[in-house]
Amino acid sequence: MNRPRIAGTVPTVDAPNPAAPTPTALALVAPVALTALTAVLVLTVRHEGQVTDPSGLSWWYAACWLLFAAATWSLRHVPARRVVPLVMCGAVLVAVTGLVAAPRTSTDSFRYAWDGRVQAAGLSPYDRTPADPALTGLRDDWLFPRGERACAGPDRAPVGPGTCTRINRPQVHTIYPPVAEGYFLLVHVVSPPEARHKVLQTGAALLAVATTAALLVILRRRGDPRHAAYWAWCPAVPIEAVNNAHVDVLAVLLSVTALGVVVRHRAAGGALLGLAIAAKMLPAVLLPGALSGVRRLRDTGAVLLSAAVVVGLVYLPYVLVSHASVLGYLGGYAEEEGYGDSSAQARYALVRLVFPDSWALPLVVVAMLLMVAYVLRRGDPERPWSGALVVTGTAFLLMTPGYSWYALLLIALVALDGRWEWLTIAVAGAASYVTGRALGEVTVTVAYGLAAAAILTGWLLRRRQGRGAVRHLSYDIA
Repeated sequence: MNRPRIAGTVPTVDAPNPAAPTPTALALVAPVALTALTAVLVLTVRHEGQVTDPSGLSWWYAACWLLFAAATWSLRHVPARRVVPLVMCGAVLVAVTGLVAAPRTSTDSFRYAWDGRVQAAGLSPYDRTPADPALTGLRDDWLFPRGERACAGPDRAPVGPGTCTRINRPQVHTIYPPVAEGYFLLVHVVSPPEARHKVLQTGAALLAVATTAALLVILRRRGDPRHAAYWAWCPAVPIEAVNNAHVDVLAVLLSVTALGVVVRHRAAGGALLGLAIAAKMLPAVLLPGALSGVRRLRDTGAVLLSAAVVVGLVYLPYVLVSHASVLGYLGGYAEEEGYGDSSAQARYALVRLVFPDSWALPLVVVAMLLMVAYVLRRGDPERPWSGALVVTGTAFLLMTPGYSWYALLLIALVALDGRWEWLTIAVAGAASYVTGRALGEVTVTVAYGLAAAAILTGWLLRRRQGRGAVRHLSYDIA
């Protein structure tokens, strides 16, 4: 704030503080913290503790998130010309840490490999389950171990006498949409013999780094490139996107590109968003953000129609060749996870703290409709990711999902928007998935409750800072 000067006085200059760190020293904090984060991530990824030592693994996760916070906070002191190279270098280093071990906390990538193999054999992945005896000829000792210890370990499921599989839910059909299935086929085709999980992990690492590049392109035009580090250096990226090779990272790259394009090219942005939805369904929550503040019916139609057409076109080949439903086990999966059951312990945990269980699902639906209406009405069409973040983050807080990789999409939205407090939802997801194994279902309620408190605090502080900026401007003008 400018202080009024008294006539005849000489303005004073604050004396330098010898104890204060120099700008050069502060600029070194980010690369040092990033190096430490990389080292701890390697140890975390190599730790086999989800089942045997979830408490210990939780502490490793906490260390990673604290170092991530230190690295991104100190990035503000790095000179502008060095930000982009440092963020990209960090993105590569962090992503590579996910390659140092086989998938640790998820078996989803085994289903990916199987679906790719089935398609390469000329079959629809939606028609038969992995346990189907008709597909015995496609089995190998990696996905379907045999012998005395074939079923040893928590990640094995029986599919026949003396035979188990690493694929989870082998008795049900796949749930993955066609863009994801096309990706699985591509990975299978380019994989050398005996590559197993490594090609899926490497592909995911490339997609994660490509997402950082896309974020930097958008933020150099419409934001602060430093915010790209919220994605590039986030511990969830090497753990969930790379090590566990979740296909969500493909959907995230398509979603980020779509939101960057839709500002100027509605139809093209809608088409890319359709591809994202056909990769992992979850990006459908971005549609209100993509339409935020749009007043012309023609623009709204361009986004929605192009998205719908793309989804229909990519599903069509599978519809034509499949004898079973191309939705696969999607409905059963939603029921299994408790999203249709208001009394499910882990779902709608925050809503059920206040309201009866039977009210939870209707209240969530009403709250989401109100939030969507607000974003459509009041959102900024020049920053569609802001509205998308609010809708997506609200959905997470209301539904309290227990799988940590779902938050990958939200992390990318935080990187676009810059409101770092929403990252606490990703922390809550990780705590629910890992720490919850040691402490029980109460972890979900506590973790998401703390995230909601952090987001509310951030909103109040930003609102207060905004009012202060207005008062400051008024004083300067006066």
